[in-house]
Amino acid sequence: MKLDPYKNKERWISWKEKSSCVIPDISKINSDLVLRYLGDMEKGINVAHLSKKGGRSYVRLNTIKNRIVLIVKHFEARFRLDDISKVTEEQVCSFFSDMRNGGLRKANGEIYKSVKDYTKIFKAFWHWYQRVERKNKIEIPDITIYLDTTGNKPEWVYLNEKQIRELVDSAKYNYKVLIMFLFDSGIRSPTELVNIKVSDLFNDCKELNIRDEVSKTFGRRIKLMICSELLREYIKAKNLKIDDYIFKIHPYSVNKYLKRLGKRVFGEEKSLAGQKYSDLTMYDFRHISCCYWLPRYKSESALKYRFGWKKSDKIHYYSEMLGMSDTITEDDILIDVTRTEIEKRLERSDREKELMKDEMNTLRMQMKQIFQLTNQLMMQARGIKN
Repeated sequence: MKLDPYKNKERWISWKEKSSCVIPDISKINSDLVLRYLGDMEKGINVAHLSKKGGRSYVRLNTIKNRIVLIVKHFEARFRLDDISKVTEEQVCSFFSDMRNGGLRKANGEIYKSVKDYTKIFKAFWHWYQRVERKNKIEIPDITIYLDTTGNKPEWVYLNEKQIRELVDSAKYNYKVLIMFLFDSGIRSPTELVNIKVSDLFNDCKELNIRDEVSKTFGRRIKLMICSELLREYIKAKNLKIDDYIFKIHPYSVNKYLKRLGKRVFGEEKSLAGQKYSDLTMYDFRHISCCYWLPRYKSESALKYRFGWKKSDKIHYYSEMLGMSDTITEDDILIDVTRTEIEKRLERSDREKELMKDEMNTLRMQMKQIFQLTNQLMMQARGIKN
């Protein structure tokens, strides 16, 4: 069984039951259309041709539901649209433009930081609506072609190896182990993290098996190079059995502690990745781990395997090349600069060897002829004496 720390399945089922007839605070027409859309996404029906087949995960369904309902509520209030299918291209573009530039803000007054995600969800919803109507022989124009789906990558907290040690030295024992495990493994937290059992550790805690059923992408067996000893002591101290989960945590509580710890150790300053140290969370350690292991792995494919990535662009996304340095040496330059000269010398050497071989062969032939001539002369001399 895979543990779900955020209880996404329960949240989805609970919302469906409450909204089975109508979604609160939006019109019946819009509610019916949104419920139909979400139902198709749950079943994997009427999805884009190139999209992943099958029903969407509970995580994705909750995300789509939250954002599309919010968009519909804004459209109703802003444009008095009881039927979202009647929204115009101009209205859509002006709405997302205001959301992007701060003209439209959250209920607490904060600006929206992930406008591109809202935009992508509305585009997906509209394209779904086009496909559904096309089956009824009705062509719906694409009013989303001018929407901007770009956006800046969210800021995060970067810590170098020295700062990790400082953080660990100031943390409580349980958090010392957790931080070093996150830093060493680069595991997805909390989703993969909370599902790790003692039975997933091998070779005296020097290897970790992240099972396929608990991973977002694929299972993998990786080496723990930093936290093995600390992990062994922790398992022994906690008297954990073979089938016990190692980190029985509540993500909210852990992140709350990490924020306090980050502020106490490093203050309110911003890290090199843009986010303040006082905003440190478990998720940041996946970024930090990538920065640490990137210059230490000899191949990109091996690094992708460790982190459970299928695409190479994830490497730059998670590391932003922080902590990188120029590792080229004079020996490397020597190899590149003098390679042609060395090759020329080798060619000259090969030619000289061939010439020497020819000379040696000629000399042997001459020696053989001299030997034969000497024998003949000796034979003739013996004949004259006799």
